[in-house]
Amino acid sequence: MNNKIHYKKDYKSFYQPKAVPEVLHIPAMPFLTIEGSGDPNEEPFAQDTAALYSLSYAVKMSYKSDNVPTGYYEYTVFPLEGIWDLVDRTKTAVDKSNLKYKIMIRQPDFLTQEGFIHFLEQTRRKKPNPALDRVCFEEIEDGTSCQMLHAGSFEHEPASFAQMEAFCADNGWTRTSKLHREIYLSDPRKTIPEKRKTVLRFKVEENK
Repeated sequence: MNNKIHYKKDYKSFYQPKAVPEVLHIPAMPFLTIEGSGDPNEEPFAQDTAALYSLSYAVKMSYKSDNVPTGYYEYTVFPLEGIWDLVDRTKTAVDKSNLKYKIMIRQPDFLTQEGFIHFLEQTRRKKPNPALDRVCFEEIEDGTSCQMLHAGSFEHEPASFAQMEAFCADNGWTRTSKLHREIYLSDPRKTIPEKRKTVLRFKVEENK
């Protein structure tokens, strides 16, 4: 466990993009995920987030237990991510109660389905949370995507998305879905809006 994996260094292209749009391929990765809807500023979202973090830290700290996963290596817990949509697409995203989300935390490659079940049961005993019943372990591949680093308030993200879409239009790419991914490099509970850093990403395909 001497060669600790740190996502900001070892996966720099995915988690430390430049503040200008770029297109790259995002491979399949293992995630703990949970789906929900509603205002992310309200308690249900906080409960969902807490479930993901408590389970993620159970996996990370398992090297101190009697049941260390095969292939365990030391690593930094990955940041929270979210794929966002609207419950009713006839309404705008201004109404936060209309938001639909799938939030997640990437997991180390050594975590298996069997391991997930073990850590889920362990976390239920140590840190009960009804949201744990909705956590899933799955592999997600974004594929060819456009991304950039957004600095500042979540409310100002539309300007960054407009910049990304303009870049795609000028360089022969088309956005393929209204869904988008956000990766939260800053803890919004501890970081003022002006200092927040968020990776923005959506899927694209090359024009033919």
